[in-house]
Amino acid sequence: MPTMTASTVVAFFRNIADAQAAAAELRANGFNNDEIYISSTSESEGSQYRETKHEGGIAGWFKRVFGSDDQDERSYYETAVNRGNVLLSVDTDEENSATAAEILNRHSPVDVQRDDPAATTNPRAKRSGTKSSDVSAGQSKAVPVVEEQLKVGKRAVMRGGVRVYSRVVEQPVEETVNLREEKVRVERQPVNRPVRESDYGTGRDEVIEVKEYAEEPVVSKEARVVEEVRINKEATSRKETVRDTVRRTEVNVENLGRGEVQGRGSPVSDIDQDFRTHYAVTYAGTGDAYESYAPAYRYGSEMANDPRYQGKDFNEVESDLRAEYGRAYPNSTWEKMKDSVRYGWNKVTGRSSSATASR
Repeated sequence: MPTMTASTVVAFFRNIADAQAAAAELRANGFNNDEIYISSTSESEGSQYRETKHEGGIAGWFKRVFGSDDQDERSYYETAVNRGNVLLSVDTDEENSATAAEILNRHSPVDVQRDDPAATTNPRAKRSGTKSSDVSAGQSKAVPVVEEQLKVGKRAVMRGGVRVYSRVVEQPVEETVNLREEKVRVERQPVNRPVRESDYGTGRDEVIEVKEYAEEPVVSKEARVVEEVRINKEATSRKETVRDTVRRTEVNVENLGRGEVQGRGSPVSDIDQDFRTHYAVTYAGTGDAYESYAPAYRYGSEMANDPRYQGKDFNEVESDLRAEYGRAYPNSTWEKMKDSVRYGWNKVTGRSSSATASR
């Protein structure tokens, strides 16, 4: 018989602020406003924080979820609301119901079981509207185990650089040079002396030419390379550790004891009967009801089946169990419930005998 896909996840909170905080995280994770419902016994107060109004208020919500057949279950939830708790429900499918329950549990919902000793379940984040599936002989049902893997790639990102411009500019320059210049002078000088033979030679026709020379500056230009600007690039490598979180599916297999049947009013399992017997022997004189210790017994047995702790001694993992217990049951005291947790642990691991036999 296949599992129904429609689910309603329900939790109770002590005040409106806690319920609204849980609703805000639900919306941040993709749940729509029309899937979220918050209400309480106060209609005037409820109108200020109801996320989605159902016809008929809280009574209409009960009728929509439970119909008219399941009066016991409906009465149980009505009692929880009448005690002053704020109800928050999320309409979703089976695939997302676990995510919704995980979000609600992070906002410390009320442990209704401790508040109501007559309760038989702990609806911290209770799914309603779902039915468990069964497997007929010759058939099989697969439970997908999903595990995320971290893949790290690389991409080039510009972090900087340089840009080099080159252009031709002009600037005035000057230089001093010495220039030579010639000048011919002709002088007449009176002379009174006897004529010499050589003087007669000068009487013939004769032309004497004397040229004047002068230097002037000659300018030329020569281009020379006086500097080079070299551009190069160096590449270095470095190691960087990338940290992230990945998710995986954990499947816990629990063996059903003789006489253990699911549903309200069903016979009590052998292991639960043993827990009750241990309670009667150990805690009956304290005045506390068995329902106060039942979550601790079950928690110990569940953790013993957890793959993280299988094969380990209780004392070896006590600190981890204590931390998780505090988150799951913030209203309970570890030191008070430690022996019950240890008994549930030892019962599964085979380190304790039946409480009935030990009497």
